[in-house]
Order: sequence, then structure tokens, then C-alpha cells
Amino acid sequence: MKKPHQIAFFNHKGGVSKTTSAFNIGWKLSEMGKRVLLVDCDPQCNLTGLVLEYGHEEEYPFEGPRNQPPKNIRDGLAPAFEARPIPIVPVEVQEVVLRPGLFVMPGHVGLSENENSLSIAHELSSSLTAFQNIPGSLRYLFDLTAAKNNIDYVIVDMSPSLGSLNQNILCTSDSFIVPMAPDFFSAMALRSLARVLPRWRAWSLKARELDILKEADYAWPSSDPKYLGSIVQNYRRRSRGGQEARPTQAYQKWFDELKRANSAHLIPALREIGYLLPDNAYEAASASIDDFLLEVPDFNSLIAVSQIVSKPVFALTQADIGSSGVVFEAQDKNIQDFNGIYNVGAEKIISMTNG
Repeated sequence: MKKPHQIAFFNHKGGVSKTTSAFNIGWKLSEMGKRVLLVDCDPQCNLTGLVLEYGHEEEYPFEGPRNQPPKNIRDGLAPAFEARPIPIVPVEVQEVVLRPGLFVMPGHVGLSENENSLSIAHELSSSLTAFQNIPGSLRYLFDLTAAKNNIDYVIVDMSPSLGSLNQNILCTSDSFIVPMAPDFFSAMALRSLARVLPRWRAWSLKARELDILKEADYAWPSSDPKYLGSIVQNYRRRSRGGQEARPTQAYQKWFDELKRANSAHLIPALREIGYLLPDNAYEAASASIDDFLLEVPDFNSLIAVSQIVSKPVFALTQADIGSSGVVFEAQDKNIQDFNGIYNVGAEKIISMTNG
């Protein structure tokens, strides 16, 4: 079975554009010839609603009878979480109409119902065989579905929480990216992650050594997720003295604070638990962990159009926007600027993941 590279987009602080980042990076990687699967692991299903074109009718279109192949993540995991006497099978993923090679595993609000079962399984799977197939089932489902669709990258959009689902997903991923906003609470979140991730790592190492999980139908994977960097976004910038546009002074204050929290707290903690790549991998990708992987300014009015047409801002066309003349010229300049930003980001990711 082909082994895809799984990247988790994670921050337990909400409102930092995790879904937008996952979608945009996934789209850009597919533009570069990679086959990408976006997995919606947030029970709010924002990624599913953003990317897939459906009328949001009363009936959810990505759900079906139990005797048919699953069409969403919750139903895909049901054999493990509901102890059914049937094996996990690949989810019927949806290809993004406007971006061939980009696929979505739809989310489901009912995924949150699995949180308690997974939490219990994490605690008791060492002693109760009834729970042994649950911890390894998520990565197994993602890999199985990815193999069926010849996927290179699995990008997981996670919820803003420190629950067992996120613990499981991050610990079984190959790498992770931390989206942030330039504000006080994002700096606080970095310091929090520096305390939480070592505990998650210790739990994962313990799970790896349990015979009951090694012998499970969906064995616990031996993953050591590596930090690829952070994305800071949703800020305003200004050009001073004809120089390249930079964050305004108000935002620069928080850029500096994020870097301090990163270098003083998060990076030392990640280094201690082995969640960093070798230094030369970051250097080869021009992705210093002392800086941000990506700096994405405010999309302004373009984000509304992007959400309507289910395309990233950098993929918008004049027909999408509906403007002309000097107005479109200014908008197109911004579109090309964002395209360059995400090109660089995707190239860094490919380099660091040996893609």
C-alpha cells in the first residue's frame, strides 16, 4: 500500500484560518502535480462546506446507507468505533471540480460523538481488547483511502481543541503546520503547545509499545511528526519609503511577540521530543524555523469571492470577480502576489517532505 505523507494543520486556538490554509496549500500542491487528499476532521465541517459544491440541502449529500461504501469520515471509521464485524474500507472521496488531482474526504458533525470513545480507548486499550482497534483506525482509514486514489499528500484540517481526536491525528501524522494570527492569544497558544505536545509525545511512545495495539487490526503507527513551520496571516501591511510592503507597526508588534514565543518556548520543546527535522532540511528548503513558513496578509474583498466560487484567492480570474479596468488591475496584482506567496510555501513543503 502506497504510503502518503500526512500533514496536520493544527492550533487549538480558533480563528486562525486553519481551514483556509489547508485548502490553499492543498490546491497549490495539486497545481504542482501532486495528488492531494484534504481530510475534514473538524466536526463543524467548514472545509467540506468551503470546497465542495452542493446546495446545503436538508439532506447531507455525503451520507448513505450502512451497506454502501462510506462517503464521509465518520462512516468510514464506524467499523472500529462501533465494533462492527466488518473491516474498514476506503471512503468515497470527492474530487474538486475546478482542481483535478485534489480530493476531499467529507466531514461529518457526528465525528464529535467519537471523541469520548477515542478518549476511553486511549486510556483503556492496554487492558480491554474491545478498544484495541480504535486508536490506530484514523491513520489506517486515511492511508487506505489515499492508496486507492494514488495520493501523495494527505492534509488534515483539525478542530481548535486539545481533545483526543486531535491528539491522535497529530501523533500519527508525518508532519504538522501551525497556523496563527498576529495577536496575543496566538502567542499564548504557542506557549501552551510547548507544554502539551511533550505530553502527547510521551503518550504516543507508550502506545507504540503496547502489544495489544501492535496486534490490533488497525495497529498503532510508529509516527514521529515533524514541525514544518507556522503560517501567520490576516494582517495589514504597508510600504514605507518605497520598500517592500511589511506589516503595519501595530501588527509588527505581534509578529515579534510570536517569534519570541516560538524561539523561547515551542522550538526548544519540539527539539527536546524529536519533533524537528534536521537543521539542514530547513536550510535546504529556505524555511528557517526562526521565521514563519508563510506570511499571508489580509485577503480583503477577494476572500468573499473566493468563498463563493470555492477557489483560493490566488486562483481567481477576472470572470470570477466580475470587475474590469483599473479596478481589476489592482485586484489582479494582489492575486499574483498571493500566488507567489503560496508557490514559495508549497515548494518549501515539498522540499522538507522529500515530495
